[in-house]
Amino acid sequence: MKRIFGFMVLAALATSTVFAGGRQEASADAWKIGILTGTVTQNEEEYRMAEQMQQEFGAEHIEIRTYPDRFMQEQETTISQMMALASDPAMKAIVMVQAVPGTAAAVDRVREVRPDILIILGAPQEDPDLIARRGDIVFDTNNIGRGYQIAEHANNMGAETLVHYSFPRHMSIEFLAQRRDLMKERAEQLGMRFVEVDAPDPTGDAGVPGTQQFINEDVSRQVARLGKDTAFFGTNCSMMEPLIRQTVSNKAIFPVQCCPSPYHAMPGALGISVPSDKQGNLEWIMGEIGNAVAEADMQGRVATWPAPINMAMIQAGTYYAVDYIQGRTSGKVDDAAMRQKFIEITGGADLSTYGDHSNFYLVLLDHHIF
Repeated sequence: MKRIFGFMVLAALATSTVFAGGRQEASADAWKIGILTGTVTQNEEEYRMAEQMQQEFGAEHIEIRTYPDRFMQEQETTISQMMALASDPAMKAIVMVQAVPGTAAAVDRVREVRPDILIILGAPQEDPDLIARRGDIVFDTNNIGRGYQIAEHANNMGAETLVHYSFPRHMSIEFLAQRRDLMKERAEQLGMRFVEVDAPDPTGDAGVPGTQQFINEDVSRQVARLGKDTAFFGTNCSMMEPLIRQTVSNKAIFPVQCCPSPYHAMPGALGISVPSDKQGNLEWIMGEIGNAVAEADMQGRVATWPAPINMAMIQAGTYYAVDYIQGRTSGKVDDAAMRQKFIEITGGADLSTYGDHSNFYLVLLDHHIF
């Protein structure tokens, strides 16, 4: 198994720099894995990882489909996309990241006709107990652990105030609401002010542009009101690029993204152009982010995780699915094999499980401050 991380270095956006030996040949037998992810509008890095998996194993083995940007209003489309994958007799596994609303219903429909298919879900946005009973394997960032972690991290970066951007749909998700509550609790214990700000939901009428416009306009207002030692956190991927850009422009503090990753919105927000020979080179992009932060005189005030977690969920899930198809796992849920796969890919993530669900893995990493 070749890792995409070496000392937590991910070669993730271009296959030519990832695997020196070229495409991995799993088997000459007919088999397929479906990867269902968002469009490049919502979170480009997840779709790019799906493309990487397709190039590594071949389009004859990996089929990519996307759920709609307005997934709340178009859940039937999400269900149809998963059912389309399951309708192929060669389909042996489905990897879905992010597991947006509608996923549980989609899995139920698939189970009715194809109970044999291995289903791996990442970053779920429905009730965790419900999802744990639907997916054979489920991944999520340890949002409960991140509640205290983000507040302490922001405090260590010099924040006196922590602003939390979200909207009612996200706050109806149990893990995200608990993370918010714990973030607020720890911030106040540390003597920080905690400020909640409602932003437009990107799945609403104004769409992603409405959310991004609000963030673009509101950060400067909050800095003028609260001061530059204010840390900004948002719960949605489409918020990240304007949030990073405006935080840096206003000399505030950016502790981490909603989905932690050096690739998640940072290059675009910081004006970093990635040449083709550097795509997927995490060591290079970390250096470029550091340079951009230094040029903006923002050292010590911008941070992320040193591994792109949602991308790792897709890669680990795909690798595990190949092993499962080839009979190299002990059934659908092989805890030791899954843990080994994920730890190898991330270079040492802390994995715990959710409640009594041994198939639901929670992932936590430390931060990297530029």
